[in-house]
Amino acid sequence: MHVLMVIGGGVVLLGLFILFGWLWGASAAGMAMGAKAFVPVWLLIAAVNMWVGVTHAGYSVREESPILLLVFAVPAIAAGIALWQLSRA
Repeated sequence: MHVLMVIGGGVVLLGLFILFGWLWGASAAGMAMGAKAFVPVWLLIAAVNMWVGVTHAGYSVREESPILLLVFAVPAIAAGIALWQLSRA
């Protein structure tokens, strides 16, 4: 359940980055810039989530690594799809 909540939070954060890209640039290019800026920020947040799982929840790095990949990949793929759609506009 926690994994789904973190992934959902990532998708919401992506939406906020795209919204702020629109507010900043008022074009598809600004929204694409927001999607690009989201990916490194999300990687940092996913890594912090992994760190919390290892240090506080008692999981090993080996157990948390697939979770890190899943938590990072789903919103990052959504950002890539959004970037692809925005670059076509």
